Amino acid sequence: MDSDTALNDLGEDRVYEASDNNFRRRFPRPSDANPRREFTLPQADRGKDAWLFLAGCFMVEALIWGFPFSFGVFQEYYSTHEPFRSKPSGLAVIGTSSTGIMYLSCPILFAVFKRWPHIRRSCTIVGLTINAVAIIAASFATQVSHLILTQGILYAIGGVLVYCPTIVFLDEWFVRRKGLAFGLMWAGTGVSGVVLPFVMSGLLSRFGFEITLRAYAVALVMLALPLLCFVRPRLPLAQTSLQRHLDLGFLRTSAFWVPQSCNIVQGLGYFIPNIYMPTYAKSQGMTGTEGTLMLALVNMGVVFGAIWAGALTDRMHVSSVMALSSIGAALAVFVFWGLAVSLPMLCIFSLLYGLTAGGFSAVYSGIVQSVKREYTTADSGMVFGFLAAGRGIGAVASGPLSEALLHLQSWKGEARFGYGTGYGSLMVFTGITAAAGGTSWIARRIGWA
Repeated sequence: MDSDTALNDLGEDRVYEASDNNFRRRFPRPSDANPRREFTLPQADRGKDAWLFLAGCFMVEALIWGFPFSFGVFQEYYSTHEPFRSKPSGLAVIGTSSTGIMYLSCPILFAVFKRWPHIRRSCTIVGLTINAVAIIAASFATQVSHLILTQGILYAIGGVLVYCPTIVFLDEWFVRRKGLAFGLMWAGTGVSGVVLPFVMSGLLSRFGFEITLRAYAVALVMLALPLLCFVRPRLPLAQTSLQRHLDLGFLRTSAFWVPQSCNIVQGLGYFIPNIYMPTYAKSQGMTGTEGTLMLALVNMGVVFGAIWAGALTDRMHVSSVMALSSIGAALAVFVFWGLAVSLPMLCIFSLLYGLTAGGFSAVYSGIVQSVKREYTTADSGMVFGFLAAGRGIGAVASGPLSEALLHLQSWKGEARFGYGTGYGSLMVFTGITAAAGGTSWIARRIGWA
């Protein structure tokens, strides 16, 4: 998106521009009532302000998304400690509802921001407050349903209020290097996911879930609140903003629905290793620390996966990047998870899975640009919001679906290696959905997209 498009999407009017070799200036058009006033915009794609903004987004991403992406540690603790051990049904829903609702709410928030853009920065403060309240409320839970409502649903509501404005602002700050910028921001989840599992595991074993959750709530506010000062728009709001028609015509294009279908299917299996790796490791006789290591390695892979996928999206067609991510993830699941019953193999799987599957959502900026080439009036925020919602469908469905698959105990004692551990159906399902995520490349080759 260039600066003109960004200004139009924000609903600004009465603006024209002049350019020189160093920067672009925006001037309100002169009127009889107001003399012409001049101001300068920070540079896009470079400069101190752009990189400070991206650093703020990186840390907000790490703090907001790192918590639900580390849920595997909490699930292992809740399933083995009272008051949740006696009735553990529904534990997987906590993590998937948190991530899923954040994704699913994105189109609603982007539509709201398009109508009332002045509330975007305020939403980040409100969202952070809700996050802290949700985590503290979860520390008083006595049933799994309480955790679903607080650590799952309420946390998701706060999280999406913090997250969505950063996406809108990033689209203004980065134009030519948009894919790389999104990749770097999303790498924050992976960095947090490397550190948080060990921190949470240590706190849970020493202090229990009540103190651990309250401590994280305090840390979240203290660390995130100062960083929100850097998460701000690049383009100013006009004194008079126009209400724009919400154009959803892109929903009728194959350029949207082909990658969106791949996105939904891939999301059905993507979250399963994050949820079950600590539990799976423990079922194979490994220690809790080794199970935490598996989760941390997945998230470490996500750091580099998001960056490479985002950078490639700026240079290759998005369907090719999706295919590379999907093929790599499927091979990691079928070979290294399916054949693994030892710690070294599981470590290799965890790192490779994060590196390949973790880059998938970093291609969203490329999908947005592909859609806008076919449907030029599409709003970037709304396209991104519906892609995130597709991811959310997979996240929400994967909780109860994975519990049902695990309950089948398919091939237990019959197949060899990991496939015969009772987790075989989860492995096959995750591998198939990972491979399906790359079929947009085939669709493009035969002219469907």
